[in-house]
Amino acid sequence: MTGTLINTGTIILGSSIGLLLKQGLPEKYKHIFFQAIGLFTIILGVKMALGMQSPLLVVFSLILGGFVGEWINIDKKTQSLGDKIKNRFKLKNEKFTEGFISGFLLFCMGSMAILGAIEEGFGKTSDILLTKSLMDGFSSLMLASALGIGVLFSAISVLIFQGGITLFILLFGKSIPTQMITELTAVGGFMLLALGISLLQIKHIKVINLLPALLFICLFWELKIVFF
Repeated sequence: MTGTLINTGTIILGSSIGLLLKQGLPEKYKHIFFQAIGLFTIILGVKMALGMQSPLLVVFSLILGGFVGEWINIDKKTQSLGDKIKNRFKLKNEKFTEGFISGFLLFCMGSMAILGAIEEGFGKTSDILLTKSLMDGFSSLMLASALGIGVLFSAISVLIFQGGITLFILLFGKSIPTQMITELTAVGGFMLLALGISLLQIKHIKVINLLPALLFICLFWELKIVFF
């Protein structure tokens, strides 16, 4: 888990620097930072989504994942968790939960997070996650300067998410088809696109409620292999 640990550390470092910049920056610069992150997230999401090879599987995964997410009400539960963390540490940042969720989605939904964690699980190389660490360090700096300390706390979710994948592969893993990773990445791309739209305040989308789509795309892919 060397790559994940380093990745977590760079997000903490980048977020800390971003928080220092946030305190000294005029409001107009914070606003342009916020817009830049939103545009970057949209472009990244579109790039990831365009790589899909099975559009029907992706769209059904998003639909069913959204239904399940709304039924469970993941967004409300996450908001509640964010409020508890904020109250526990006596934080006053109004955008804490938004920063936490945005950081998690931005740092964990890409192909580099999934593929890098899988490679570490197979005991191969940490090169992908080390490269991602550098990118996330700069991204967390900009995001924290706009959304505050919630981005720093999202480093915990990166540790759990990427570390969980690595441990799962280490204990139970087998060769995972690259095509499945491609479709997972596409679903993550649509989620990042929705996040970018929310960040730019075009329309508020409960992106976190789409998380179950990641499980559905894996299920649909396995069913496709078995029956077709």
